[in-house]
Amino acid sequence: MFSLPFGKHHMPITQGTRGTRVMGEIEKRKEKLHQLFRTLSPISAFSKQQAREYCAELTPHFVALVLGDLVREGILDRYESSEQETYAWRNAQIRVDPSHWIERQVSGNQVTAQPEMERPRERLLAVGAESLTVAELLAILIRVGVRGESAIESGRRLSNAFSSNLSDLRRSGKDELRNISPAITVTSYAALMAGIELGRRVSRDEQIQRQSKSPITSTGAAIEFCDEAFSGLAHSGVQEEFHIVTLSTKHLPINTHLITRGTLDASLVHPREVFRPAIRDSASAVILVHNHPSGDATPSREDHQVTDRLTEAGKLLGITVLDHIVVASQGSVSIRESL
Repeated sequence: MFSLPFGKHHMPITQGTRGTRVMGEIEKRKEKLHQLFRTLSPISAFSKQQAREYCAELTPHFVALVLGDLVREGILDRYESSEQETYAWRNAQIRVDPSHWIERQVSGNQVTAQPEMERPRERLLAVGAESLTVAELLAILIRVGVRGESAIESGRRLSNAFSSNLSDLRRSGKDELRNISPAITVTSYAALMAGIELGRRVSRDEQIQRQSKSPITSTGAAIEFCDEAFSGLAHSGVQEEFHIVTLSTKHLPINTHLITRGTLDASLVHPREVFRPAIRDSASAVILVHNHPSGDATPSREDHQVTDRLTEAGKLLGITVLDHIVVASQGSVSIRESL
């Protein structure tokens, strides 16, 4: 309960009073926007100064803000010269009926306009992240919307755009996502990419932890382990990466290590770099792993050369190269089995 001095008495401001005041401000803003459209929509092109003169009852600051919003959303085109800025309508439909655009501007799907228990963050705290939709999870990462588009609406747009293949989101650039939703700023894009990468690493660690209790004693077990531990690399890798899996004397997985990125070549994958982490892990054996971004896991001549070279180096160090697994979106292949 809040109160405000009113003459000699104090009039309490209840939630209802505050809600009425907010609704009043929304209606005022709606009317101002409708007034701007009524004035400017019959004019095909106008300068900023003309817009301010035609809309003399509105403040110049308000007119400038609305023109900027219309340009960002592709409703107006802006042309700049040394003398002035000129605007021309691009979206004729908005000129005819701006009601939907105005409604989205003043209220839309703003998070604070939602009942508290329907807001993504509050729902996560109440029922857990696993109960939220993809759109709600994205809205939490986006966090803050822009005028005319809330984080909730932005999350829905991204969810719909990537509904058929959510993994494509990880490979999307900032400008690509901003074309889907104007709420994708540098900050929200960074938060999205960080959240996706953190989730991928947590998932990978969980897989390794589960599999670390099962020894790898066959080609099938090696492929199964690599399919899970390197699923992101197999399906989303855009360039070749070379990894190793270190194993204990009982062939239990110890850890995975990235060795190099780039086209696999026997001259580039040096035994020193490959076996250094294996020695550090006190590994008895290793599995070599790399991906084929093309999706086809068929081993190349270079793949066989790398395998042979590292197998011989491992013998000198007393570390067995159990296998070399090529992972790809169309399936994984054991080089040992393909010989």
